Amino acid sequence: MEQLTSEIAALDKSIAQEEGRVRSVGRESYNEALQREQQLAAQVQALKGQFAGQNQASIQYNIYQREVNTNRQLYDALLQRYKEIGVAGVGANNISIVDRATVPKHPSSPNLLLYLAVSLLAGLGLAAAYVFLREQLNQSLRDPQDVKRLLGLPTLGVVPALEEERLSEDLNDVKSIVSEAYFSIGTSLSFLTGHGTPRSMLFTSTMPNEGKSTSAVALARVLARTGKRVLLIDADLRNPSAHLFIGDGRAVGLSNYLAGEDDVASLVQPTDVDNLSLLAAGPIPPNPAELLTGPRLAELLQSGNQPFDHYVVDGPPVLGLADSPLIASTVEGVIFTIEANGSRLRAIETAIQRLRDANANVFGAIVTKVDNRNSSYGYGYGDKYGYGYTYGKN
Repeated sequence: MEQLTSEIAALDKSIAQEEGRVRSVGRESYNEALQREQQLAAQVQALKGQFAGQNQASIQYNIYQREVNTNRQLYDALLQRYKEIGVAGVGANNISIVDRATVPKHPSSPNLLLYLAVSLLAGLGLAAAYVFLREQLNQSLRDPQDVKRLLGLPTLGVVPALEEERLSEDLNDVKSIVSEAYFSIGTSLSFLTGHGTPRSMLFTSTMPNEGKSTSAVALARVLARTGKRVLLIDADLRNPSAHLFIGDGRAVGLSNYLAGEDDVASLVQPTDVDNLSLLAAGPIPPNPAELLTGPRLAELLQSGNQPFDHYVVDGPPVLGLADSPLIASTVEGVIFTIEANGSRLRAIETAIQRLRDANANVFGAIVTKVDNRNSSYGYGYGDKYGYGYTYGKN
């Protein structure tokens, strides 16, 4: 029984192996047939594509063939016509001269007079348009009468333009037109407050080089000539210039006092003008705004023990610096200097608003450097002046 069982198992194993071999052979045959079928299908598709391409090429060929035939027919017709014309010849001519042309004595174009007239009118039109556009685009203050209308400030006075070479000479000459202008402004200052000329006033401007330092020095001279004791304070600690007009220098001055020096009398310099003294800027500090933030400047201006009737403060410009608003809060009022045809109106308005935001009392404006372009204001100066004061000149 065991031997028979073993033989049966061996036969079953042989049968299974033969079945696996048969299945493997059948599977391989099937895969080969399937692959062959796919290759044949791909070849069929390729042949179909070639056939379609040949049909398209045949159609295009027929089109070209028709074009060739058409062009050949046209060529043959033209050649036949050309031969007919050559055989017949062209001996007849139906063209004859009726009247011979004459050479003109002057050119028909260009018309010189017409072009000159058109050019003149066009030039006048362009010039008028340029002047109009320039007037419209010019945003600076041109007419001193516009100070009240555009800025809402009273005009305290108008100063003509000055030549740098004649600056000191005109300021020292009480009969000069410039001195007369500042004397008129000094008269206007006496009506600013109930007690007359303000005890302390700051002179500032929108931008450098608008004549604020010149105005401060000139009005300090005017007040001193009336018998008032005046102290001119150069509070422009960044680019001082008051010492260039009066005084011997700025070795010591306001910066020393603000830094802690208590003996103000030792810092004040006498000048060649009676009743006028100068407190120069002194050494330029690294932090002018921090020095001006303290209470010492207000104590100096508001102290009743000082032997001065008026304090004229020459400050820095407003825009770009924090110094002038700090100083403006310590003085009785501000005199704003505006250069004619100088700073833009928007910049001037911004500067004035900065002062008002600092609770400053803006008394009015002085318009400087007025020349012939501002003749509508009615300034009747005989000589033509220029102006050459440079901000920051040491």
